[in-house]
Amino acid sequence: MKNTLYTLVLSAALFSCAENNNGEINDPLSPTNITESDMLNFSVDTLYTDLENPWGMVWLEDGRMLVTERQGEILIFENDEFTGEKVQGMPDVYARGQGGLLDIQRKDDWLYIAYAKPMQGGGATTIMRARLEGNNLVDQEELIQTTPATDSGVHFGCRIIFDNEDYLYFSSGERGTKPNAQDLTNSHGKIHRINLDGSIPEDNPFVNEPNAVKSIWTYGNRNPQGMIYDAENNRIWAHEHGPKGGDELNLIEKGKNYGWPLVTFGVDYDGSVISEETEKEGITPPVHYWDPSIAPCGMVQVTSDRYGAWQGNLLIGALAHQHVARVELDGTTYAGEEKLLQDIGRVRHVAQSPDGYIYVITEGTGLMVKLIPEE
Repeated sequence: MKNTLYTLVLSAALFSCAENNNGEINDPLSPTNITESDMLNFSVDTLYTDLENPWGMVWLEDGRMLVTERQGEILIFENDEFTGEKVQGMPDVYARGQGGLLDIQRKDDWLYIAYAKPMQGGGATTIMRARLEGNNLVDQEELIQTTPATDSGVHFGCRIIFDNEDYLYFSSGERGTKPNAQDLTNSHGKIHRINLDGSIPEDNPFVNEPNAVKSIWTYGNRNPQGMIYDAENNRIWAHEHGPKGGDELNLIEKGKNYGWPLVTFGVDYDGSVISEETEKEGITPPVHYWDPSIAPCGMVQVTSDRYGAWQGNLLIGALAHQHVARVELDGTTYAGEEKLLQDIGRVRHVAQSPDGYIYVITEGTGLMVKLIPEE
């Protein structure tokens, strides 16, 4: 059921197409066309064109792929084709604004799912786990819920990662209320660390702080929608939305304060000043920031040898600028960046399959594409 974009590229609303010397339209997403990047040439295989606000994707041991859609559904793909089937038994979600069904990851035979749960008072970013029997979600366990619930429709986060000691980390946005990010008595504007069963590790940084939320790992995080674990170097990277300007790439370390809203490289959406300061004692500065904002969402670190020249790079989705940012690192230092797939749509997530291919999903244009390196 692979779809090409020959009809879609004729619409200027979706893609910027160019004519070749024969007057024919070049489709930048056609697998017959080679994209020349700085380090690696590749073609793009368009697998699906009908996604609705996709968010997360994960592969199962049996080779199937799951893609979450924010309104509360999980689509099932097999051999790069949509099966027409969806996961059954999903919990209700608080599908409002940026809230709904968010990230999905797998650890052993458990699926870990992030979603906005409908609560009295609004919705709360929640982490659950469950097993999949056939297409049915069974053995569901709610692990942790952010507090307090709020009727805000913005800044839920949320990404899930695991480290090499089997701790689970997840991000939660500050729900549009700036002071939340500096307040250790609520869950918002933080990155959290829990055990796989939802219990709190005894060595979390604020477990002995009176009234603090015990799961907090870092704070001062505005709205982190991308996070990866670098297993080789035992590092966690996260990016987060700034306001108008000031998106950040951060190296995430235990107990640190990342500054929002005390310091920022951006201004509020109405142009008003949030803070005059871009650095402050006790605040961990970003490794890199974007101004103007690219609105980062989703991220993967390339470990596959299929993309040899990209190994170790971060591929970051850009919602506002509608591309994939390939970020080069020199250890823990930002070393450079290249824009890929310009105007593909609002890139919501980038992931690497178990067999080493890069997949990209978009909203607005509703695409799932696969990057095929030139041999």
